[in-house]
Amino acid sequence: MSAVVGPEKISARGSAGLRAGEAALGLSIAAFLLVFVMWPAASVVYVAFTEKGTGAFTLVNFHDFARTDLFVRSLWNSLYVGAMTVLWACVIALPLAVLTTRFEFRGALLIQTLGFVPLIMPPFVGAVALQMLFGRNGTINLLLSDWLDVKIPFMEGLNGVIFVESLHYFPFILINLSASLRNIDRSMEEAAQNLGSSGFRLLRRIVLPLAMPGFAAGASLVFVKVFDDLATPLLLNVKDMLAPQAYLRVTSIGVADPMGYVIAVVLVALSVGCMALAALVTRGADFATAQRGGGGLARRKMRRLETVMAYALVTFILLLVLSPHIGLLLLSFATIWSFSPLPDAYTTAHYARVFSQSALYVKNTILYASLGGLIDIVVGTAIAWLVLRTKLPFRHWLDRGATAALAIPGVVLGIGYLRAFYDVRLPGGVPLATLWIMIVLAVAVRRLPYALRASYAALQQISTSLEEAAENLGATPGRALRRIVLPLMTGGILAGFVTSFATAAVELSATLLLVQSNSDAPLAYGIYVFMQSPAGRGAGAALGVIAVVIVCACALGAQFAIERSQTVKGDPH
Repeated sequence: MSAVVGPEKISARGSAGLRAGEAALGLSIAAFLLVFVMWPAASVVYVAFTEKGTGAFTLVNFHDFARTDLFVRSLWNSLYVGAMTVLWACVIALPLAVLTTRFEFRGALLIQTLGFVPLIMPPFVGAVALQMLFGRNGTINLLLSDWLDVKIPFMEGLNGVIFVESLHYFPFILINLSASLRNIDRSMEEAAQNLGSSGFRLLRRIVLPLAMPGFAAGASLVFVKVFDDLATPLLLNVKDMLAPQAYLRVTSIGVADPMGYVIAVVLVALSVGCMALAALVTRGADFATAQRGGGGLARRKMRRLETVMAYALVTFILLLVLSPHIGLLLLSFATIWSFSPLPDAYTTAHYARVFSQSALYVKNTILYASLGGLIDIVVGTAIAWLVLRTKLPFRHWLDRGATAALAIPGVVLGIGYLRAFYDVRLPGGVPLATLWIMIVLAVAVRRLPYALRASYAALQQISTSLEEAAENLGATPGRALRRIVLPLMTGGILAGFVTSFATAAVELSATLLLVQSNSDAPLAYGIYVFMQSPAGRGAGAALGVIAVVIVCACALGAQFAIERSQTVKGDPH
């Protein structure tokens, strides 16, 4: 006689199975993060704090770091470049943010969009283009020499690194500051005006302090990104900074040299410290608004002279921030561009050379970025679901572990992968660290926070009542997830994928250390190799234009995915 199983027992059995599945998924993701994020980072820290040969704990490596003039100078140079980049990025971003959010300004959306454009080009690519325009014998200095008999050292030494990185990273401040300005409660501004505050005093005492969270977030991102940038200083022949020193120590002396790891630990400490400082700046202050969305700042209409001056300033800033793209495009078509304001003649030979000789770079980039993006959306979506839809005890640590990749500069992750996986041998004695799949994993780990945040935001917007309704109609939790939740998350998932793909396509800091042969090299590596010599800069610029087109297409794809998702969700039918 067969036993009759009641619905309560079936439900209990199903709940137990679901909890077991959640635990298995959580443990699998935890293992992935431990192996490919925490272990490489921990291996870097371990070598930095151990004595070579004995493995005993020691601080002598850091003592040697502090006694070496080159390393100390590199530390101060990195801090100086980071601080000055934040300063000049603010000088560029603040007028654009204030004019487009505080005043009635025609073309504000176009200006905000163009202000985002610098992020679609790798900074080291823009460095070469800016040398052609602002270098000692570049367009601007040649004209200044002819007209005023002066030359300005825009691109000399650390000045060049600051100039390039300010133009490239200022959108982080622009985007965050603009968002904060839009969310300020209008009543606060009106109250200050009623008490007699106006003009610059109102901006300085009321508006900008209330926008401090957005500014702090953007400034900390810029500062961290400066430490992460390896190729720009190398291409500008600036080697006395921390990231270039870490790379040069590992590549010239070897993975056994402890000083490369010490520099890597210093880089991580500075990145984490910067993020903590940004959080500390806004802690203890009340930036809350009295109504949802803040009501927005009251937009003021400018007088005619103010309008003319504002448009002149915005035009100058946009020409400046778009100059790397203009220079890159000119260089990609130039036959000879030397000691002249513009190229002597134009040709398409560089593109022909790229398509005939460098198609492998493009193929590898598409493969690596696609696999990396796929890993990111799978892991990111799974973490978002575990955090928001389950009671798994360690679920929040999965989120923190994935987000921790933001604080690990690319050069540090590359060093960590070499250290952690070089001694892991495959059949035949091939080190695991030399396989192309490690490049994929490195770019995936570096972009995982982007996909995670996109998936998290998409899942937050889906009410749990939809899943409950499906389960009440007989669907299992897995079926409800597959048929209800994931289709509604499609827009966010696609946005996370294309964001990961686009940024991975131009990743260089980690891949520069992990590429072992030219056949495994991605697009960014190929651009870097071409840009090393004047003879290859035309082809390198052509590759750079292709990279910009790929990233731009992915950015448009992300925007289309987001808008389509919002349209579908808002359609009552």
